[in-house]
Amino acid sequence: MADTRLIQSRYRLLDRIGRGGMGEVWRARDESLGRQVAVKCLKPMGPQQDRSFTRVLRERFRREARVAAALQHRGITVVHDFGEDEGVLYLVMELLDGRNLSQLLEDNKQHPLPVPDVVDIAEQVADALGYTHQQGVVHRDLKPANIMRLADGTVKICDFGIARLGHDIGFTSRLTGTGIAMGTPHYMSPEQISGGQVDHRSDLYSLGCVLYEIATGAPPFDLDDAWAVLVGHRDTPPEPLRTHRAELPRFFERVVLELLAKTPEERPVDAGDLRRRITVGRSGEQPQLGPKDGERPAPPVPVVGPEQELPAWTRGMTTGHKATGAHPGLALPDHVEGLTGEWTTGAEIRHLTGRLPPAGAGRPTPSPDLLPALADRHRAGLDLGRAGHWEEACEVHRAVAAEREQALGPDHPDTLSSRYEVAFTLSRTGRVSDALREFGDVAQARERTLGPDHPETLAARQKTAYVLGRLDRHFEAHQVYAAVLSSRERTMGPDHPDTLRCRHNLAFTLGRLGRLEDSYRMAKDVASARTRLLGADHPDTLATLYEVAYTLGRLGRWAEALHTYQDVAEARSRSLGADHPDTLAARYEVGIGLGRLGRSAEALEVYRALVDDRTRVGGPADPETLRARHGLGVNLGRLARWDEALAEARDVCAIRERVLGPDHPDTLVSRREVAVGLGWLGRWADALTAYRQVAEARERVLGADHPDTLAARDDEAHCLERLGRGPEAVELCRRVAELRRGRQVSSDRPGPISHQG
Repeated sequence: MADTRLIQSRYRLLDRIGRGGMGEVWRARDESLGRQVAVKCLKPMGPQQDRSFTRVLRERFRREARVAAALQHRGITVVHDFGEDEGVLYLVMELLDGRNLSQLLEDNKQHPLPVPDVVDIAEQVADALGYTHQQGVVHRDLKPANIMRLADGTVKICDFGIARLGHDIGFTSRLTGTGIAMGTPHYMSPEQISGGQVDHRSDLYSLGCVLYEIATGAPPFDLDDAWAVLVGHRDTPPEPLRTHRAELPRFFERVVLELLAKTPEERPVDAGDLRRRITVGRSGEQPQLGPKDGERPAPPVPVVGPEQELPAWTRGMTTGHKATGAHPGLALPDHVEGLTGEWTTGAEIRHLTGRLPPAGAGRPTPSPDLLPALADRHRAGLDLGRAGHWEEACEVHRAVAAEREQALGPDHPDTLSSRYEVAFTLSRTGRVSDALREFGDVAQARERTLGPDHPETLAARQKTAYVLGRLDRHFEAHQVYAAVLSSRERTMGPDHPDTLRCRHNLAFTLGRLGRLEDSYRMAKDVASARTRLLGADHPDTLATLYEVAYTLGRLGRWAEALHTYQDVAEARSRSLGADHPDTLAARYEVGIGLGRLGRSAEALEVYRALVDDRTRVGGPADPETLRARHGLGVNLGRLARWDEALAEARDVCAIRERVLGPDHPDTLVSRREVAVGLGWLGRWADALTAYRQVAEARERVLGADHPDTLAARDDEAHCLERLGRGPEAVELCRRVAELRRGRQVSSDRPGPISHQG
C-alpha cells in the first residue's frame, strides 16, 4: 500500500509497523479525530478468490470484530472501528506505546525478565483473561507477541478477534485444501494439538507457557523440532521453573506448573482463580493449593502406543516463532497452505523424546522444490473445478495425491486433502459411488490420525453423508449427519457455521425420509439462527428458508410455502442478482405454489417470464429452461388450454429426449404430460401408447415395483378403462396391487433398509 492511502476517507496510512501471515499493521492518522491509531489490514480479497469463501470471510470478520470491539477492559487492546475498503478488511485499534513480550526478551538478549515484572505481568494478564472469559471469548493464540507491556507498565492482550478469525478460516475453508491447528507450537495446549475441544482453559495453558518463558528465558519445551515440541506438550512433565532460576518465588512456580497441567481439569478453574492465587502469593500469604499435601502429584510417565501418536498434520509442522521479536508490533498468526517443514528422523525423535516415532515419521525429507510445486498444482486443480472443468480437475488431484503420498505418506493432511478433492470432483461428474468410497477412506484416515472430532474429519464424514443422500441411501445419510452434528455441537457450539450447515443437511434428509414435521421444525430453527447470525438476506439463510418452503409444500401448507418462496426470490434478487441460478430456482417454485393454490393464470405469467430469462441465460435446450417450459405447459392445461398445453409438452419432450435421453426421468415426465393432454382432448388410444411407453421405460430403469413405475401402470389402467377395455384394466390393477403388497412386505422385514428419494 502507498503511504498516502486513505481508508474510508478517514484513516491515512503513514508507515507499516508489522506484517504477518494474514496481513499488515500500519501506524495511521484518524483524520476525523486527529489522533494516531493502528490499522490492521487483512490480505486483499481480489476477484481470484472464491466468492462463497470471501463472503464467509467477510461475515466472520464482522462478527469477530464486533466481539473484539465489545471487550472493554484496561488489559485488552481497544478496537475503535472496522470495515472493508477496496477488498481489504481492516481493524482500527489504539496505537500502543510499548513493546510486546517477544521484543522485551529480545532486548534482554533472551535472558529472563526481572522477577517483579514477571509476577506483575502474570497478574495483569490473568485479570484481563478473567474478564474476557466471563464474556465467553477465548483467545486461542496467546503467545508473547500477543501481549504488550506499555511504557507506564500496563499490560495489554492483543488480537482476540483476529486469532479466532484465523482459526475459523483455517478449519472451514475448503479452498486451501488443508488447515493447521491454531497456535504456535511452543504455546499450544495438548487439546489444541489433538484437535479436541478448546475452551478458556486452553488459554490458561498458553499463558503458562508464556510465563515459563519470560521467567526462565526459554519456553517449557525449548526444542528446535516441532514434532518434539508437540510431544513434549502432550506427554512430558515440564521441568520446575526453579531448576532454571532459583530466585523465583515458590508460589509462582506452583501456579505456572498448574497452568501447564496436561488435562484442562487439572488446571486452575478459571483466570479469576489464577489471579487470586497470584495476588495472595505476592502478599506473602500461603495460597490455597489443590492436593492435601500441598503438592500436585507428578503426571504419570506416558505409555508408548500407536493410539497415542500425534496427529499426522503435526509431522511436517515447523516450530514457528518463539519469543524472538521476529515480527515487532504485529501479533497476527502465521497461516500457511501445506505443511512443508522438514521431517524429523526416527533417531532424532528417539533422542529428543525417548519415544519411537510413529509410522512414516522417518520418511526422507522431500525436495525443497517439490512441496511448493505440488501446492501450486493443487491450487490449479481447484481453479479447474471452479471453472467447471471437473474431469480435468479430477486428473490433476489424482496425480498430486499420488505424489504427495509418496513424498509425505498416505495419512499426511496434504495427501488427504488431495484425495478429498478427488472425491469431490468424482461427485460432481456423476460418479457418486466412487466418490462415496473415496470420502469414506479420507474420513477414516483423518479419524485415525486427527481424531473423530477434528474439523477436517467431520468435513469428510459430512461429505460422506451428502453422497449417501445422492444415492438415495437417506437412512444411512441420516445416521452420519446425526453423529457429525452431535460432534460439531459439542466441539464448535450450536451456532458455528459448520454446525448450522450440518443441521440444514439433516433437516433435508429428514424430509427425504418422510419425517416432514421434524424436517420443518429443524429447518425453521436453522433459518432463525442464520438470520440472527448472518442476516436475513445471506445466501445460507435463504437456502434454509427455501428448504422450509419446500417442506411446507409437502405438508400441504401451500399458502405459507408460496409466501416463503416469494420472500426468498425477492431477497435473492437483491443480494445475488436477478439472473443468478438460485434466484431463478426460487421463481420456479413460486410458479409451483401459485399453481397448487389454483392461481394458474398468475403461475402462467411467472413461467412465461422465467422461460424468457432462462433462455437468455442458459439457452433454449438448457435443462432448467425446459423445466420452466414444462411448468408453463402444465398451467396451460389447468386453464383448459389443452391444444397449447399438448404442443408445449411435445416440444419439451422432443428436446429432452435429444438432450437427456429417452429414459431420463425428466423426459418421461414430459411424455406423461403428452399423454395427459391427449387424454383431455379425447384421444385415448394415442394416450394409451404414451402411458405404456412411460411405464415400460420406468420398469426397465427402476424396476417393476418402483412407486413411479406403479403410478405409470395406474395411468395405463385408467386409460384402458376410458377405452372400454374393462377386463384388461381390472387385470392390470390386480397386478399393480400385488406388486404394492409385495413391496410393503419386503420393507417390513428386518434387515437393511433401502430408502427412495
